[in-house]
Amino acid sequence: MNKEAILNILRAVRDPQTGRDIVTAGMVQDLVIADNQVNFTMLIPSLQMHGKAELNFACIGAISEKFPQANVNLHFMARTPGSQETVSAVPHIKNIIAVASGKGGVGKSTVAVNLALGLKQLGARVGLMDADVYGPSIPTMLGLVGQRPKIQQITGQMKMVPLEAYGMPTISIGNIIEPEQAVVLRGPRLAAIIKQFFNDVLWDSLDYLVVDLPPGTGDIQLTLVQTVPVTGVVLVTTPQEVALADALKAMNMFLLPQINVPILGVVENMSWFTPEELPNNKYYIFGQGGGKKLALASHSVLLGQVPIVQGIREGGDSGRPAVLQDAGIVREAFLNVAQNTLRQLAVRNEMLEPTKVVRLAD
Repeated sequence: MNKEAILNILRAVRDPQTGRDIVTAGMVQDLVIADNQVNFTMLIPSLQMHGKAELNFACIGAISEKFPQANVNLHFMARTPGSQETVSAVPHIKNIIAVASGKGGVGKSTVAVNLALGLKQLGARVGLMDADVYGPSIPTMLGLVGQRPKIQQITGQMKMVPLEAYGMPTISIGNIIEPEQAVVLRGPRLAAIIKQFFNDVLWDSLDYLVVDLPPGTGDIQLTLVQTVPVTGVVLVTTPQEVALADALKAMNMFLLPQINVPILGVVENMSWFTPEELPNNKYYIFGQGGGKKLALASHSVLLGQVPIVQGIREGGDSGRPAVLQDAGIVREAFLNVAQNTLRQLAVRNEMLEPTKVVRLAD
């Protein structure tokens, strides 16, 4: 019974949050073996971590099966002592980007999908969560309609394995319920679904998780900021005044002192119409200037302007998003949005403290 033998045994034990083996994940620390005593520290995100007891029994059971004489002692320690109230439920995800809008119909999900895939094309490890529970459109946009996530048991916990589209993990309630089934849920059940998408889904280690929020400022938005530290928000609007007025409400919610999530920037969708046969022509159907006004109001930047092009609609309906198309102004527009988002994230992480999980009084 030596350190190498014990570590090899512990490699068979999986982290209930990520599914990775606990040795590779760096959770096993200070392993000491003395006679029949096996002592080590287990680093976990929070002392209140879901599945901690099962993880304890799994480690003891795995070692005892090989070495029945071993007396195993685990000491659990939070990775960030003293800040367990604000620790992330998904510490293996570096940045969480919320894509939000004040009203529906502005192309928020289209922006979320193409932003996520654009970040992936730039070399990042990216995931996509569809938090628009009432109107999940991500399965259609990624060609995943009818597919179901698999269930895997990890250290006594049942976990969902996210579906994969174009090499990117994604989860949506649209892949759990029937496509035509209406989602009729009150606040507590909505909150439980969002928490489950973080706590019970086996997300890989990611640089960015893009979260497609529903329109407005309701239960799902609040649950998100109360569950994980949101790095920043990308606001989506169209140029006209009525969309801008609602987008300002969404912006103001995230900037409330008790929430305090930074605005990374604004994407102005449907900025102008360009016919395919006349690529140099621009027709400003919805007016001009809404994106710039919102960026000014939020003290952020205009991440990009996306024109109305038939290929965007065709790509969303066919399950092959516009940013994956071989060429064209739309692909360039979304890649520009992705590049500018990366730039703003770098500035945000350099200049501001990490976002904390929000604690709101009832």
